Amino acid sequence: MKSTICKDDLLSLGYKPHTAKMIVRQAKQIMVQKGYPFYNNKRLGYVPREVVEEIIGVSLEGENHSA
Repeated sequence: MKSTICKDDLLSLGYKPHTAKMIVRQAKQIMVQKGYPFYNNKRLGYVPREVVEEIIGVSLEGENHSA
């Protein structure tokens, strides 16, 4: 199972494009606040799965995603 998630993964879960983009953006802001300046890069599209789960309030453990 992947430990990161991107906008396309969220789209495959049924989120609308704008919502998926905003979730990734919010996750990146959280990671920067936690002390990871690496995520302060607009070209970076992958964020930790745990942060996304925290934002949406749903565990994604049982979800199957393409590699």
